[in-house]
Amino acid sequence: MTGKLTIAVMQPYFFPYAGYFRLMAASDIFVVFDDVQFARRGRVHRCEMTPGHWLTLPVAPMPFDALIKDLRWANDARTTLDKRLAVFGLPGQARTTAAEQINGHLTGALGDVTDFLEEGLRLTADALQLRPDVVRSSRLGIDPALRAQARVIAIVQALGGQRYINAPGGRSLYSRDAFQQAGIDLRFLVPYAGRFPHILPALLGNGLADLRDDIRKTCQLAN
Repeated sequence: MTGKLTIAVMQPYFFPYAGYFRLMAASDIFVVFDDVQFARRGRVHRCEMTPGHWLTLPVAPMPFDALIKDLRWANDARTTLDKRLAVFGLPGQARTTAAEQINGHLTGALGDVTDFLEEGLRLTADALQLRPDVVRSSRLGIDPALRAQARVIAIVQALGGQRYINAPGGRSLYSRDAFQQAGIDLRFLVPYAGRFPHILPALLGNGLADLRDDIRKTCQLAN
């Protein structure tokens, strides 16, 4: 999309809105940002199914400063998640191979929490025919003392990236000058205005082709 080795860095959200996957569409390498603090009111462990109605993963209580990569399942997590899935009529009849795989993912054995989150992203990327390399930030050997913008710049440099692409909400977090000084072109996607704010129902239904088209058409860089 850009002609430069492009890196995107994002926390591993649990089946987020379709606009999230534009980062995968626009990048050569997508970094699962798992060595940052777990935000309890964020989307790492919960997916909005319909406006105001959330499917929440049963993760164990953790210290306030816990990192995403250290998350663990609560006791009886499998039973609890099954009950929460049933509220939304899941798993339903699989209409596509992608839906069958995602149903299996949601109802299968629960191992590591971060593995589970990453696999959900990979299954969705495959269903959407997106092919970035996917790596975890915790495996890049970045200095743990680096925070915020400096940490992202270090990640991009470690991967040999020439361009960093971010969601539009990140404009207040990053300085274009700081990235330029590091030899990195900082760009942002335009705000997502597509038709799929709730991606899991679309993945499990008949709207896969429309979903792919939506992401392709809305994957544009801001000026």
